Amino acid sequence: MEQLCYETLEKAGYTGYLLKNAPERVLQFGEGNFLRAFADYWFDMANEKAGWNGKCVLVQPIAQGLTQLINRQEGLYTLYLRGRQNGEKVDAKRVISSVSRCLNPYEKQDYDAMMDVAAGEALEYIVSNTTEAGIVYDPSCRLEDCPPASFPAKLTQVLLHRWRAGRPGVVVLSCELIDNNGKELLRCVNQYIKQWGLEEGFARWVNGDCTFCSTLVDRIVTGYPRGEAESLYEEFGYHDNMLDTAEPFGLWVIEGPAWIENELPFKKAGCNVVFTQDVSPYKLRKVRMLNGAHTSMVLGAYLAGHEIVGDCMADDTMRSYMSQALFNEIMPTLDLPKDDLEAFASAIFERFSNPFNRHLLLSIALNSQSKFRARVLPTIKEYVKRKHALPKILTFSMAAFIAFYCGKKKEDGSFVGVRAAGNEYPIADDQFVLDFFAGMTGKPAAEIAHAVLTNVDFWGSDLTAELPGFEASVAASLDAIFTKGAAKAIEEVVAKE
Repeated sequence: MEQLCYETLEKAGYTGYLLKNAPERVLQFGEGNFLRAFADYWFDMANEKAGWNGKCVLVQPIAQGLTQLINRQEGLYTLYLRGRQNGEKVDAKRVISSVSRCLNPYEKQDYDAMMDVAAGEALEYIVSNTTEAGIVYDPSCRLEDCPPASFPAKLTQVLLHRWRAGRPGVVVLSCELIDNNGKELLRCVNQYIKQWGLEEGFARWVNGDCTFCSTLVDRIVTGYPRGEAESLYEEFGYHDNMLDTAEPFGLWVIEGPAWIENELPFKKAGCNVVFTQDVSPYKLRKVRMLNGAHTSMVLGAYLAGHEIVGDCMADDTMRSYMSQALFNEIMPTLDLPKDDLEAFASAIFERFSNPFNRHLLLSIALNSQSKFRARVLPTIKEYVKRKHALPKILTFSMAAFIAFYCGKKKEDGSFVGVRAAGNEYPIADDQFVLDFFAGMTGKPAAEIAHAVLTNVDFWGSDLTAELPGFEASVAASLDAIFTKGAAKAIEEVVAKE
């Protein structure tokens, strides 16, 4: 079977959309599954639906990566979107042709090629997703490094080369999963400008002519489908080492000046994009609704016998649990339009129900203490502030968190919990969290609840003083989980008026 490339598709009589040649308008740091299923797909849609006519040059951000595999296929790869969206089944396969090539800047020839792209007349956008650890200032990086270790240092070199070539500024779209990603990236670049003693004119150009956009990205990307790749190759009629899979839902929120909406024709292409002056309400919506729904549900659901998120959505009780949390308790704490919030909530149910997204509850449960503090606790506090009452589901979820973490330390040093069926499960978190819960073994529910809720290291404050009635409610739910089992306790809280 032949490898995917333009000639292979031509021989096969492929009739789908392809754009073989176009100006290289995007320099993208990151060549992994996520950006190829997200940003490169959006640029591909803009090419087909809005006549954008642009190509993306990918840059491998670390020494080991996918450059050779991508170039062997001339930048082409198949993206398979599957699941449900807006009530309809989606089973869509698309050959993405928005990528021209991939560069490995750790090889001198490709480093020089990256700089040629940087100085090119066509370049308008720089996109990045170098993981949460990618946007970091590393003072050991030097101007003469080829390349420097950190991404912001590489970017500073790229921008300097462009400025010295007399080219106009670019738009930087940062997709890393940190708050204010664009602003943080610009801050790091400015640190290198100062450290390296670069020209004042360059500093003015970076901060005035270039536009650093903070963005929010949202799509579950499941990547290369190892278990079914060979059967898909038979269906496609070609071999594709870069095959990528993802859910149909995708959202890109881009914070920046109004003119960017006209320059980037994503809306015209039918993509789910929001251009805004402030990304924070959408970040808050995602953290509280999507991430908060995960964190508030998975620990109790696992104790009740479920294994994956999809199982929970197929269970009437768990589905009602999440529905009450989302619609009755989380949404009233957010200030975006009600229609917007309801549409996002409906999309969450479809995403959680997607059989191709096999999200293990135990995987989501990792480091739940910090997740609960960031994703659920602020909603509880805001609900109490606005409603002068406790949210019953989210309050119960605190008890479920405590019950899940009430485990035992084994002789090998590992920390495990035990489900009602008797099977052990690993509890993974920071050591100070595990050490605390190891000391709770065998204590009554009320004592454990009090110790957890007064732990300022966990929550930043004493929750028993800050939230009236919270301790009693959590203690009662924790006792119900201990004595009746998680499944029965969840049934009772869902049915409670």
